Amino acid sequence: MTNENTTHFGFKQVAKEEKVQMVRSVFDSVAGKYDIMNDLMSFGIHRIWKRIAVQLSNVRSGESVLDLAGGTGDLTMLFEKRVGKKGQVVLADINAEMLRNGRDRLIDHGIIGNIRFAQVNAECLPFEDNSFDCVCIGFGLRNVTDKDAALRSMYRVLKPGGRVIVLEFSHPTDKLTEKVYDFYSFNLMPKIGKFVAKDEESYRYLAESIRMHPKQDDLKKMMENAGLERCEYFNLTQGIVAVHRGYKI
Repeated sequence: MTNENTTHFGFKQVAKEEKVQMVRSVFDSVAGKYDIMNDLMSFGIHRIWKRIAVQLSNVRSGESVLDLAGGTGDLTMLFEKRVGKKGQVVLADINAEMLRNGRDRLIDHGIIGNIRFAQVNAECLPFEDNSFDCVCIGFGLRNVTDKDAALRSMYRVLKPGGRVIVLEFSHPTDKLTEKVYDFYSFNLMPKIGKFVAKDEESYRYLAESIRMHPKQDDLKKMMENAGLERCEYFNLTQGIVAVHRGYKI
């Protein structure tokens, strides 16, 4: 059980002030192999999940988007196509190494004109109120120490009529999928991490962090408590991943 001074880091209990640094160490370690590991671990399906999330965002030309935990820029590239030259996407991440990789990748793709970069903590976003038409966090909320604070911060920087999109690993909707997924996550995924990224423990933590993430209905309630309305979620791949959406009315 957690208390006011502790939180979970995977299946371990740690002091809250330690988790940020521990998560940072994980992503410092995996940053260089992040893209190839995503493809290997999801068999490339993560690209479909991300496209669905962007489609559900209803982002249009000229709008402003905050891509939190943006990593190496997959979602930013998809959003950039939608907002066009008149819009803007802010690629943000708490981890400097991930942000550096994302910036370099976007530059390599010639995507520079309407992109900004920011190293930020999702729990206390350094942007003005009502700044963005869409705030998206992809595969990052489970690593945040205080998820409720992060959701409130996202709500604050969202414009009226804007929407929050949470794309995250979630909980399978049937027992067979759950059993297969558990076997894969705890037996195969760390071994792939050891072979490809030379880091078994970081991928064991990532598997554990998924299991500790709130279930679909619980996350929906958290979004509502943060002030978002018309909250709903869409299960993908039998609930292995879910897209949550909520609006600032």
